[in-house]
Amino acid sequence: MLIKVFGAAVQGIDATLITIEVNSSRGCMFYLVGLPDSAVKESHQRIISALQVNGYRMPTSNIVINMAPADIRKEGSAYDLPLAIGMLGASEVIQSDKTDRYLIMGELSLDGSLQPIKGALPIAIKARELGFEGIIIPKQNTREAAVVNNLQVYGAENLKEVIEFFNGKQELKPVHIDTRKEFYTRQNSFDLDFSDVKGQENAKRALEVAAAGGHNILPGSGKSMLAKRLPSILPPLSLGESLETTKIHSVAGKLGQEGGLISKRPFRDPHHTISTVAMTGGGSFPQPGEISLAHNGVLFLDELPEFNRNVLEVLRQPLEDRKITISRVKCNVEFPASFTLAASMNPCPCGYYNHPTKACVCSPGQVQKYLNRISGPLLDRIDLQIEVIPVPFEKMSDARPGESSADIRERVVRARQLQSERYSEVPGIYCNAQMNSKLLARYARPDDNGLALLKTAMNRFNLSARAYDRILKVSRTIADLEGCELIQPSHLAEAIGYRNLDREDWAG
Repeated sequence: MLIKVFGAAVQGIDATLITIEVNSSRGCMFYLVGLPDSAVKESHQRIISALQVNGYRMPTSNIVINMAPADIRKEGSAYDLPLAIGMLGASEVIQSDKTDRYLIMGELSLDGSLQPIKGALPIAIKARELGFEGIIIPKQNTREAAVVNNLQVYGAENLKEVIEFFNGKQELKPVHIDTRKEFYTRQNSFDLDFSDVKGQENAKRALEVAAAGGHNILPGSGKSMLAKRLPSILPPLSLGESLETTKIHSVAGKLGQEGGLISKRPFRDPHHTISTVAMTGGGSFPQPGEISLAHNGVLFLDELPEFNRNVLEVLRQPLEDRKITISRVKCNVEFPASFTLAASMNPCPCGYYNHPTKACVCSPGQVQKYLNRISGPLLDRIDLQIEVIPVPFEKMSDARPGESSADIRERVVRARQLQSERYSEVPGIYCNAQMNSKLLARYARPDDNGLALLKTAMNRFNLSARAYDRILKVSRTIADLEGCELIQPSHLAEAIGYRNLDREDWAG
């Protein structure tokens, strides 16, 4: 008997339908074809054990399984459940009249219990797109897949439940979760708030500008306390952004059992020993890296010069294109990577260069060598570069709370709304940091006084053409925060002041 069961393969952050054709005939052989990897081939042994433990016999007939399309490599253990159902259906152990109405995925333990899988959300999206009645997945993944509306999501704890469901002996209840209500409820709750930060008004202002325009920022000293509060002043995620972000984390297996839509912008802070592949994504079966997990959020690199030079250099292309393409022999996968880069670094190896009270013990050569660990092209891509000075005792001992994240966020949201209206007819542009040369000439053109100021700064600090563009983008954001249609010289002056690492006196 020939039947078809349907599963899915995740490529990038999207799923592709996999048709599992199972033919049972007289004989005693087992064949599995369709470019399966070792994990898929090993499913045969897991299925045998799961069936025996649950009181079923492995079909003894001649079984041929084809996983189509055959040119896509099938990887991972998530095909255990559809393969088992396909074999039982072809051997008439279960009724096969309903198997083609569901998309089935799940990993089997030896006792038949189902283990969670990666990519349940894109698989559910593909199932709805192709018109399936529902999907059957491990119970741990149901909250994740229930994000998709107009689709019945069934969660099973073990193989026996699925077999009895198809035989009509047991009902699986579809999971319905109001994920959108939870999404809006959790959007404005943050554990960290800017009101806890004492002093550092210049750094807070720079972070506000960075959040308002989507700019990359580098505080000159290791101020992780400030950077970790950056998500609390970024605009709330839209449903579209949340869905895309959740898909990435679903594919990477980072959602956990709570599942649901991600309601807050992600904050990723990898250790400086991270490898290039872990940062960008990849592997024999490409998975999202840290830059994609930070999509629509913040990527924080603490102690930037301590990162491997190659790891930092691979950030240059994603910072410009806001995506990363992973090329392998058998596939090319594109992951989104539109993130705000927040980095921090000390001014020198000992950390006391330009310190108001402590003397630096580093030689000028050591300071320059330390700063040279970061290439000029990468620094050019960081719009705001500021030096953070130590907080005086009077500020630290002040019991009065600072300005809250909610108040700063209101100004940021207003500025983003102006940008959204300005670029409404330009596809792919949502904030000032994404402006191209044509948009810069149209919306960020300073007057004659501003041009004269900019020319003086370019000559004095020997700024690059990319730094010129960054100054214009930041000044446009500062003008938006003040509700000004035209860029004023004061806006340009503040933007120029955020190019600290371009100044020769900073590094001695």
